[in-house]
Amino acid sequence: MDILIRSLVIFAFLWLVVRVGGKREVAQLSAFDMILLITVGDLVSQGIVQEDYSVTAALIAVATFALAGMALNSIGLHVPSFRPWLAGRPRIVVRDGEPLLETLRGERMTIDDIHEAARQRGIRRLSDIELCVLETDGAFSFFTRDEDADDEDEDGAPDHDVT
Repeated sequence: MDILIRSLVIFAFLWLVVRVGGKREVAQLSAFDMILLITVGDLVSQGIVQEDYSVTAALIAVATFALAGMALNSIGLHVPSFRPWLAGRPRIVVRDGEPLLETLRGERMTIDDIHEAARQRGIRRLSDIELCVLETDGAFSFFTRDEDADDEDEDGAPDHDVT
């Protein structure tokens, strides 16, 4: 029973740390971040099982983490008002070509992160971006200006060059 309680406490703490830590994809983690994650895994296992290195202790700890994760997913599925609290909300980080610096600071990101993600999608300039959304999983969604819309008449009909 002691392992079960310690597992739940560590699970809640790690969930909180991940939520506060900001949204990042695994590809965005630095080498130091990866080393830190591995170290945290070892420290967590020590904190959960203490000196009990039995297979039973490990199974209880893993099962507790799995069940706690499933419980959070179930709550998010059945109680929509908890979804933003559990998984976060998408955040607009660029609007009409202008980075929203306050939002970037809140997400612990830099303009360089936006530039890199835009380049990976073939977007050369921030001014080409109508909207950039940081999704809950740390990925970026880009909505670029529709160049064809600039070639339309006031009535919405496309302009055609007649030669």
